[in-house]
Amino acid sequence: MPSGRTHDRITMYALPLVAGITFWQTRSSNATLLVAGGFLFGGLMFGPDLDIYSVQFQRWGFLRWIWLPYQKSLRHRSFLSHGPIIGTILRILYLGCLLAILAILVLAIAEKLWNLSFTWQDLGQTVGRSLLQYDTEYIALFLGLELGAMSHSLSDWSGSAYKRVRKQGVRGLLPSGKMKKRKVTSRGTRRATVTRKSNGKTTKDK
Repeated sequence: MPSGRTHDRITMYALPLVAGITFWQTRSSNATLLVAGGFLFGGLMFGPDLDIYSVQFQRWGFLRWIWLPYQKSLRHRSFLSHGPIIGTILRILYLGCLLAILAILVLAIAEKLWNLSFTWQDLGQTVGRSLLQYDTEYIALFLGLELGAMSHSLSDWSGSAYKRVRKQGVRGLLPSGKMKKRKVTSRGTRRATVTRKSNGKTTKDK
């Protein structure tokens, strides 16, 4: 598995390519900025390795404690953290829930101290209108976050696959379950052959 510095280099080297392709396809500076910013943030601070004590985790500084429940709930390199799309969605939901709780507490305190006049229904409608009005921007930002996360996951998977191929050859690319099944079958065949020989019988397998 590549080191944290290697992941950072991959993110920085791929950033101009991601920004260039985005601008070529959209011709929009805003979309390019959102995708590139999301890619940079996803690769350096919001990637799959938040499920362990990693460089990404440490970059959150004094706020890194917010990811401790996330780490304890997931196994490292599980599909929920490193899987395509689902990993990014889960991290967004997790961080979004924390920010929502914090916003509710701040607004409740502000309402008591400064007698602010607002209702939670108005707040919900405002958030809903924002999601509908800026849906393109949110999609661009999510795409950037996903690309940043997948650059990390793909480098992990390709590095692991390369090591398996060096040790086991092409068989290293096969699922482990099939290899175990083949080993069990070969052992069973050897035992059957020994049993037939010990009984003095010479039969052919069909």
